[in-house]
Amino acid sequence: MSLLPARANLFDDLFRDLASGFTIKPLHGEPLPSQITLDVKESEGGYTVLAELPGVRKEDIHLDIHGRVVTIRAEVRQHDSQEQEERMLRSERYYGSVARSFELPMDVQLEGVTAKFDNGLLTLSLPKQAEAPRGQRIPIE
Repeated sequence: MSLLPARANLFDDLFRDLASGFTIKPLHGEPLPSQITLDVKESEGGYTVLAELPGVRKEDIHLDIHGRVVTIRAEVRQHDSQEQEERMLRSERYYGSVARSFELPMDVQLEGVTAKFDNGLLTLSLPKQAEAPRGQRIPIE
């Protein structure tokens, strides 16, 4: 009986390692992110989104907003090389893309959106769309 929990944990660890095959693990350096991690905060006037994109250049980030759905995409590139005199001993390049979509409770007003990227952190300010007037019941005479 005491071996059963150990076997279950071993199987879980093996399965977790197999399922994590979506992460690109380089031979040298940090692994590329497999997903964009974010914090979403709501205030009365809008939303603030903080997305971690370490090792990504500002030019490689794409932001799409459709109504209340926000999509962040990033192209991840990592280059690592070592040289000794004129002979190349090792050169490694890693390319990939990550994306994250999420839905907010209300539509976003596109005219007021601001995005700032600094030191691997993308900060989005997304103002809420003013609610359209709801239908009004009209009495019938």
